[in-house]
Amino acid sequence: MIYIYYSYISEDNFENLLENELSKFSSDYQDKIKGYRRWQDAQLSLLGRVILFKAIEQVYKCKLNYKEILQTKYNKPYFKDSLIQFNISHSGEIVVCALVEKSQVGIDIEIISDIQIDDFKWQMTEQEWLTITSSGKMMESFFAYWTQKEAVIKTHGHGLSIPLKTFEISEDAAIINDQKFFLKEIKIDEKYKCYISLDMPIDELCIRKI
Repeated sequence: MIYIYYSYISEDNFENLLENELSKFSSDYQDKIKGYRRWQDAQLSLLGRVILFKAIEQVYKCKLNYKEILQTKYNKPYFKDSLIQFNISHSGEIVVCALVEKSQVGIDIEIISDIQIDDFKWQMTEQEWLTITSSGKMMESFFAYWTQKEAVIKTHGHGLSIPLKTFEISEDAAIINDQKFFLKEIKIDEKYKCYISLDMPIDELCIRKI
């Protein structure tokens, strides 16, 4: 089972999060949160971690140390000596967190905004760009590809060291260095695009709002 938790940020809830949740995390992370100028950015980051630990308690009936989130050299977060894999993403007013055991996972969410998509042509393969530009909904098509590619490289674990144009999204899958990654769209809000990726076929999903 793959679990996906999500939540919307709220200014009314921000001070409560700071007072009751922030101190649970490392001092470095607390300094990072306090360094944000906008409450929205601070809450997006903090709420992602709060959702993560609440989800772990609900799903796996266990508690992990809040201060033991480590990072690989490619900045992918993980827990030492745990089978629980997770990934967090946020955009606009939504935070999403994906959890699964014994499989690498990546999730990405983006608010569909009016951008100059030509600036990102070099990030897409020829076929992907053709599909985007021939679509009746170019922005929606672009963000669908973008979130899929982001989810895949987050699953792979090497982040943006892998150029997005070096692999192609096709039939809900992508291949990087002979390794196959599977994709599935997560429909949370019509104003956003969200995809999850695993390094194994995606089975049943459980989506919960906090």
